[in-house]
Amino acid sequence: MLPPMKRVLVIGCPGAGKSTFARNLRDVTGLPLYYLDRIWHRPDKTNISREEFDARVTALTAGGRWIIDGNYLRTLEPRLARCDTVFFLDLPVDACLAGVAARRGRPREDMPWVEEEPDEEFLQYIRDFPAQQLPEIIRLLERYRAGRRIVTFGSRAEVEAFWAVQSLAGSAR
Repeated sequence: MLPPMKRVLVIGCPGAGKSTFARNLRDVTGLPLYYLDRIWHRPDKTNISREEFDARVTALTAGGRWIIDGNYLRTLEPRLARCDTVFFLDLPVDACLAGVAARRGRPREDMPWVEEEPDEEFLQYIRDFPAQQLPEIIRLLERYRAGRRIVTFGSRAEVEAFWAVQSLAGSAR
């Protein structure tokens, strides 16, 4: 059974399954879910300003109950400072690339548009994620480990096993 939690981050490389995990968590916990991609991106594929994004993230984290889905490394530290739980989907690059390919052409509640075509710049960002993003994420997780529950998944099978245990715990009630 899930331990009590009020302020949750779901982080990891694009394509790792963060949004699916966050939706499942919302459905089980009843916590409100906020997608950083929905905040940052406009439907016309432009972005809001960094200042507006930061203000909206600050306002979200000031609340007492939430799930926030997304990395946005630039704003990770203040979110870590406010959360009580982190679910880190640390999946291999190949799994993340496959995740992005599998969702292409499908509407998603976490994005304001449908990704129709491969975006080579975005795919390169995913390929570079282990070298360019992961070390800082790990450093911040270590820095904020005290007083927080941090759950790391290294594969889709580990995520599925987590949900299977939650399902069994729920049916035992």
